[in-house]
Amino acid sequence: MARPYSTDLRRKVLQSIELDGLKKQEASELFNISRNAIHQWEHLKADTGDVQPKPRSTSNSTAKIKDWEAFRAFAHQHRDNTQAEMAALWPTPISQRTISRALQKIGFTRKKRPTVTANGMKPNALTSRPKSAIHAPRI
Repeated sequence: MARPYSTDLRRKVLQSIELDGLKKQEASELFNISRNAIHQWEHLKADTGDVQPKPRSTSNSTAKIKDWEAFRAFAHQHRDNTQAEMAALWPTPISQRTISRALQKIGFTRKKRPTVTANGMKPNALTSRPKSAIHAPRI
């Protein structure tokens, strides 16, 4: 979410309009703000007596996962399941995206370590012969 304009700027803009006689269009061009913002600040000043930005509302949502140690044990127990299956197995209703964010928060990764395959592969027939034999014409 964008940050609100400073109170100081709001006061300067309204002062230039009210006391200096600047038009809203001229003030919007001078201060590089929209006319709608000036209009809203005038209404805010008329309603509250000041141009302080309204306080931001906090999210009303509550955390779905409260016990992180229990979730960590749950994640290790069900590490072979998909996130959608983990969401279905969680005791309370929860979305797959919430499971995803929670797994990321606890640092749980599904990446596997690469297996060591040193000399585990058979040599290719073409690479086992000398180069002269590979490019020699057949008779």
